[in-house]
Amino acid sequence: MSSTTPVPRVIAVVGPTAAGKSDLGVALAQRFGGEVVNADSMQLYRGMDIGTAKLTPGERQGVPHHLLDIWDVTRTASVAEYQRLARVELDRLLAAGRTPILVGGSGLYVRGAIDALEFPGTDPEVRARLEAELTERGSGVLHARLAEADPEAARAILPSNGRRIVRALEVIEITGRPFTANLPGHEAVYDTVQIGVDVERPELDERIALRVDRMWEAGLVEEVRALEEVGLREGRTASRALGYQQVLAFLAGECTEDEARAETVRATKRFARRQDSWFRRDPRVHWLSGAADRRPELRAHALMLVERTVTA
Repeated sequence: MSSTTPVPRVIAVVGPTAAGKSDLGVALAQRFGGEVVNADSMQLYRGMDIGTAKLTPGERQGVPHHLLDIWDVTRTASVAEYQRLARVELDRLLAAGRTPILVGGSGLYVRGAIDALEFPGTDPEVRARLEAELTERGSGVLHARLAEADPEAARAILPSNGRRIVRALEVIEITGRPFTANLPGHEAVYDTVQIGVDVERPELDERIALRVDRMWEAGLVEEVRALEEVGLREGRTASRALGYQQVLAFLAGECTEDEARAETVRATKRFARRQDSWFRRDPRVHWLSGAADRRPELRAHALMLVERTVTA
């Protein structure tokens, strides 16, 4: 591909956790003169490195990465705020003649960056009432209510994710419509090609288990202990992150370390299924195999897909 061949204004690499998105994003950035923009909601947090599988500076291979390490762990995440920040980065890179490579598995964050989404506001009274109920009755009760009001939203949100359940119920009450009805059709605001990295379930489950083992060996417990000292346990979003939530439970004496480790594997597998289901609903995603025996071909296929997309 010559340097004068046009590329899409934005390339997005999406799919479930442990599929190989980050490495592919670096390869695409190197090939197309691009820079990576993070679309993983938990990699926005400073200090959450091991448990989010954040690429090390060496693994980034000189490719600039943006929207990493921008929030303290005490800050509550906001898709609307991420949308604003992401578009600033996308516009800045495009204006500089660079190709933004949006990489991440947080589906709503990806759509917020590239699609015409407007997020409903908040109602402090409604939010406070729902949060009080969450504290008193637990996330399971609220998730059951969400399943009645908006089954699709309930399928996309983990029953343990009280913050997102509260937000969905708040939007339903404010707008009088299902939470998912507030997500319009796939109307893009950037010329984007989306590449989905597909790994069959048995192999992906093995990768997840291996990744969790490596996180523990790399010092995840120590990372969580250090973050706890700067407010992780009080962070409504960061404290619910996979691995971090389980280690916090262990540190609080609510389970053994082995139980925390096993639950991290189970929860991550469930989350990967939800990620896959989310991205499968978007007909614009081009799926490529990220299987281990096809890994050498993944980069070549992605490059060919980008070329074909812009010359078709």
